[in-house]
Amino acid sequence: MVRDIAVLGGGAWGSTLTALLEANGHRLRCWRRLHGDDALEQLKDVDLVISAVALVGVAPLARRISHWTPRPLLSCSKGLDPGSGATASGLWQSACPNWPVLVLSGPNLAAELQQGLPAASVLAGTDEKLLVEIQQDLSSEQFRLYRNRDPRGTELAGGLKNVMAIAAGICDGLALGANARASLLTRALAEMALVLEQQGGCAETLYGLAGIGDLMATATSPLSRNYRYGCYLSEGLSSEAALLKVGATVEGLPTCKALCQMATEREWQLPIASSVLDLIRGEVKPAEALRQLMRRELRSE
Repeated sequence: MVRDIAVLGGGAWGSTLTALLEANGHRLRCWRRLHGDDALEQLKDVDLVISAVALVGVAPLARRISHWTPRPLLSCSKGLDPGSGATASGLWQSACPNWPVLVLSGPNLAAELQQGLPAASVLAGTDEKLLVEIQQDLSSEQFRLYRNRDPRGTELAGGLKNVMAIAAGICDGLALGANARASLLTRALAEMALVLEQQGGCAETLYGLAGIGDLMATATSPLSRNYRYGCYLSEGLSSEAALLKVGATVEGLPTCKALCQMATEREWQLPIASSVLDLIRGEVKPAEALRQLMRRELRSE
């Protein structure tokens, strides 16, 4: 079915989704913050809203359109809110409690999709009928969608892997080799699994596109902003200088802060995330962060 779709957010991912869905025959209207409230109000008659704004913009945007008639919303923002620890869909559901909210996540490097290269992603939600409808309508030969019933785990995995991609960038920036990277990412999955288990997600989600699939793409490619940010940290740059060199939003940065705050409150052991936060804050040097990880107590895997 051809849909009237509003894409909120004109960054790399929002622009890429707009092009993909237009090529699939849908009617797209894209809104950016600079367009203002009047332009936003002109979108209230669409039958599907796609949110592709950075996480920091989700809550204020959700409040601005909460008076609209409820309609399906597809949340594509990744990360954890530093203030509340909420995911993007949680922020949407708080402001728009009667809207059916779905989640889109997966290994989707925008630059590759813009080149016409293929990719797959996960569509997650609790309404199976709606999931099937959206899956069939938005899938194409280039962009294949799978579905699952674990929006919580799908969204958490998509946010947490950005933190682990920073760690991978640090590892590669220090030229520690493939063995070290493989070990790091394996333990990264263990940390992600702990959080998913504690936060109501399904561990099985980690072994699909939203988990290991997204982690493999984001933690190994220089197209990933989080990975590049980690590489710059490994050179001894401050967080601010590294962000300037990336020149775009690095979602793993606020997510790492929110994650470590949750870990402190709940007494979770997340050594990789903690070491990344120490580096972000400038409290340790990259080599020292590595030594901290290697000095951890020997135990069963």
